[in-house]
Amino acid sequence: MTRPAAIVTGGARGIGLACAQALADAGFDILVADVAAKPADELAQDVAKRGAKFAYVSCDIADLSSHAALVETAMRAFGRIDCLVNNAGVGAVVRGDLLDLKPDNFDRAIGVNLRGTVFLSQAVAKAMLRQPSDEAKSIITITSVSAEMASPERSEYCISKAGLSMWVKNLALRLAPENIGVFELRPGIIRTDMTAGVTAKYDALIDSGLVPAKRWGEVSDIGAMVAALAAGRLGFSTGSIINVDGALSVPRL
Repeated sequence: MTRPAAIVTGGARGIGLACAQALADAGFDILVADVAAKPADELAQDVAKRGAKFAYVSCDIADLSSHAALVETAMRAFGRIDCLVNNAGVGAVVRGDLLDLKPDNFDRAIGVNLRGTVFLSQAVAKAMLRQPSDEAKSIITITSVSAEMASPERSEYCISKAGLSMWVKNLALRLAPENIGVFELRPGIIRTDMTAGVTAKYDALIDSGLVPAKRWGEVSDIGAMVAALAAGRLGFSTGSIINVDGALSVPRL
């Protein structure tokens, strides 16, 4: 039986790596796309131990010219694409007063988080549409609670994620008749390299009740949800926003 195949962007570490591992455990072959020049040997070995074929593409998704080769590599390696996990993203280059926001820093966040993700999704969706329509497929986009919750010290990040959220809604409507499930995952405070520099700050905030679940989110929390969505059993929920945040984003008095 042919295994389904998934592309995970930003999959060499953190949330992306957890998604790749969870998908491999769920029976998917895996292509990781990441800005790193080449994957660590342990990444390839890890995926192989889970019974999956593995491929790697070094690219920056902000470079739209790299998208065609990424899709072609997946098709050569696996003959199909059943799932795209849009995980690659960047944080604010500099946190600070939004009145001091620099155009170059704004452009970098928009270029990777929004523009690059939009047009990679477009390229992969076209490839999916060339495959048999009776096979469930999915495009899962990792945004953030910051798509809705404002953080003025990193407004460009919030803007990029909010724009991406609207893209997911539109993409879901376009692809719903094609049996391609489109989902948005909004992580909250997740323990990753990106949050390592603010661990003490968030430890204190979590202790003070910011996160009702009273803990950090782990990358495995995101991976588990991605694997569940990619399995195709929740296809009728296409267009959904799924918060993975320990109830952080639930409005409270």
